[in-house]
Amino acid sequence: MKRDESGSARPNEGRDDLAERLWRFRNQYREARDPEKILRGALRLAMESFRAPEGCVATLVPGSREMTLLPRATAEAAGWDRRLMSEFLRGAGAAPPRGSMLARVRRRGRMWGVLVVRAPGADFSWGARETFARIGGLAEELVAEADLARIREVRARIDRKMMEEARPKHLAYEVLHGIRSLIAYDHSAALWIHDPTAAALEVVAEQVAWRKAKGENVGRRLSLSATLREALGRSAVLGFDRDGPEWRDWTGGDAAMPAELLDHDLLARAGTFAASEGAVLYASLATREGLLGVLKVASVHPGSFRAYEVELISQFLPQAAVALRNARRVEGLERRMIDAERKHAMADLARSVAHDVGNALGAVLPLAQQLAADLDSGAFDAAAARADLRQMEQSIQTCRRIFEGMLNFARGASPDPGDVALRRAVDSALAIVREGIERRGVALRVDVPDDLPRFRGVRADVERLLLNLLGNARDATESGGSVAIRARVESGRLMLEVEDDGVGIPPEHLARLQEPFFTTKADGHGLGLAICRSIAAQLHGRLDVRSATGRGTTVAIAIPIDEGRNEHGNP
Repeated sequence: MKRDESGSARPNEGRDDLAERLWRFRNQYREARDPEKILRGALRLAMESFRAPEGCVATLVPGSREMTLLPRATAEAAGWDRRLMSEFLRGAGAAPPRGSMLARVRRRGRMWGVLVVRAPGADFSWGARETFARIGGLAEELVAEADLARIREVRARIDRKMMEEARPKHLAYEVLHGIRSLIAYDHSAALWIHDPTAAALEVVAEQVAWRKAKGENVGRRLSLSATLREALGRSAVLGFDRDGPEWRDWTGGDAAMPAELLDHDLLARAGTFAASEGAVLYASLATREGLLGVLKVASVHPGSFRAYEVELISQFLPQAAVALRNARRVEGLERRMIDAERKHAMADLARSVAHDVGNALGAVLPLAQQLAADLDSGAFDAAAARADLRQMEQSIQTCRRIFEGMLNFARGASPDPGDVALRRAVDSALAIVREGIERRGVALRVDVPDDLPRFRGVRADVERLLLNLLGNARDATESGGSVAIRARVESGRLMLEVEDDGVGIPPEHLARLQEPFFTTKADGHGLGLAICRSIAAQLHGRLDVRSATGRGTTVAIAIPIDEGRNEHGNP
């Protein structure tokens, strides 16, 4: 475009050149998916078209008046007035200084970015300013197309994960990650599943944006009042902004309804920085069967979310509902698998303790018969009888310990999670397997303190896990070897280890060890470690196996704990 010395376009000159430049710009960026890249391209086009030596792109932080200069787009020059840009973007009547032009760019239904070019001494005409605004408008169109294409890509990726039958946890995080890439929330997002039997919400997935990590609240529960449960049963997306100590509902819902959720700060930790929530969106996932769960998205600045975000969240509710429905289904399948394995294990336990019980009872009968014979013959010896009775008592106590352990395991604890004391679970498991371990000539070492913090879980499942691990260690260890079980607190987790110095596991088998139905035992069913892995996952923990052929095996389980609770499970 031809210009006079002021930088203004001459009448009727250069319009074809401008049209060609805009056409090339559109073709170059029509497939772009990065809005900031589009803005940088628009700035280069404007600076070339107006021969402006200085240029700047700034975007508005959602919910605030703060402008952020876009890296790699702002020319090296001092004096960019961010306050002026903010006022111009908000239509506050700010007039650009002489030699400068500003163009607004809308995104997601509200003002978002500012393009600025500057040529000291130039006097841009009204036509030049219209042309510059046209460049900004084209950038706005391309950004909107990029956002729409991105939404399609994210939804397609989640749909693909659903078709691949990804694990519910992976699918839940895929939903959160997709929302993060589209909304760019700067605080956190969480997916809560509803447990109707306990009238509570439980966090099944969480991402914390302000520290770029998965959340620590997975597994935490929030009890629901009847009023809140009824209100959440109505499928809707509600938006709230913090207004001082209160929350203001801007979506027309019941502001009092989610007060329990709004005021429930799970992220607060003593001595730990946690950014405050200034804006939240709550989406109820409700079906004809009732409440499935809640999707929560939070940002730091009030006003960060508006109608665009509500509409976008609404589009992702079906996928979030599928993730929660699959989580319930998998949880039910795992529970049934554990129950089936429990019944199978009772037969295994009965066989494994039969010899111990037989030995104990086998010593009782002849001693009782000898006592009766001595009384009949008049050869009763009080000292000998006292020793025999003590041996009989010891044998009966052994049987009692074994039977009580088996009965407790057969009955199981409540299926609802509660506070689990690890030492008690260890003692219950050892009551069943200790005799078998020691009978084989294997030394048993126990280092599990009584005052370890409690964790949330089903005690019967923890005992099942311990029985599997101790049974495997026993079977792998020859006479003269040792089995150790120990536990400690480390980095906010309860570290449980079961170690043996037995035959070890060949490397080719180690990778498949946790697969269901894979076993190296002639009479095994291949569910033991698979069950242990499922139980560890339900505890929101991790199970690792380390082994070397001929040197033994160590199974380590890391279980998250709340270090704010004492050994009795109380705050």
